[in-house]
Amino acid sequence: MILKMNNKPDIFSVAKAAGVSPSTVSRAFNHPDLVKPNTRKKIDRVVRRLGYIRNRAAQTIHGIRSGTIGLIVPTIDHAIFAEVVQAFSEAVAENGFTILLATHGYDLQQEYSVLRKLLEHRVDGVALIGTEHRQETYELLEQQGIPAIIIWNYDESAPLPCVGANNIEAGKLIAQHLVDSGHRKIALIFPPLSGNDRAADRYAGVKQVLEASGIEVSPHWSVESPYSVSAAKSAILPVLDNPNRPTAVLCGNDILAWGVINCARSLDLDVPSSLSVLGIGHFKAFQDMEPSLTTVRLPAHRIGSMAGTTMSQAITQPEEAVTHTFCPSELVIGKTLMPLEG
Repeated sequence: MILKMNNKPDIFSVAKAAGVSPSTVSRAFNHPDLVKPNTRKKIDRVVRRLGYIRNRAAQTIHGIRSGTIGLIVPTIDHAIFAEVVQAFSEAVAENGFTILLATHGYDLQQEYSVLRKLLEHRVDGVALIGTEHRQETYELLEQQGIPAIIIWNYDESAPLPCVGANNIEAGKLIAQHLVDSGHRKIALIFPPLSGNDRAADRYAGVKQVLEASGIEVSPHWSVESPYSVSAAKSAILPVLDNPNRPTAVLCGNDILAWGVINCARSLDLDVPSSLSVLGIGHFKAFQDMEPSLTTVRLPAHRIGSMAGTTMSQAITQPEEAVTHTFCPSELVIGKTLMPLEG
């Protein structure tokens, strides 16, 4: 039997059909561990048969208003955030939550507007990427008194609890490895740094190491490109299609590195014998590339998983303090770097 739209089943009809009390039905949803397995199965069969959907908007259970968590990321147009989003989603699902995913296109004013929309949907918590946000965004979260965390960047001075890696240290790690390999003629390709504290921190770490080593990067060898393989290929072309070219290109992430490698191949430059290429990220989508990339692993899955658990606990256990969580990065030795003698 298919029920008409104007006769939607409620918790009382489910309870009656299952032969239990409405409170038992509610408990089966909210505290299944307190309901006998056979009773849960009976309730589940009725719920499926009747097509019952519980009304989250009418609930307030341990601070849970909607069972949803807002996750705002700069973009889903490439693989950088895919792994962290997936791990975050899986972790909150284990605690009974669903994510509402939104993007702002690296526009922090747009991020504020997106946040307002998520709050209108009565999300139970909000997760933001990175520490760079407009002051009005932080103020809105504080005014609403809603649990909120920062993902991806670790910063002890952050205004919200954060779960992530130290991108300055990641930049230092890859730059030091390059310098220790004997390279001095180095080009850089990074995404636009405005509104992107992850890239800005990596760039700062790289520059610190290069300056400490007495290496000055020519302005013509410091290239900017959006997160795109094709755009990176085009951006680095004038640098590589020149007799006086660098011996190595250090890239702000693996996507840009792959674009540089494609450009080198189009010019018949072998990687790494003619050109060394290094990235930052070690994202899942690029781990099988050939040649294997020398890069820094940012533990995206671990960050997403730990952030999801932290976010869930901040909602369900508001009396417990939420602290910063550091996820260390590590150097990954691939085949795109050739050491230079002397």
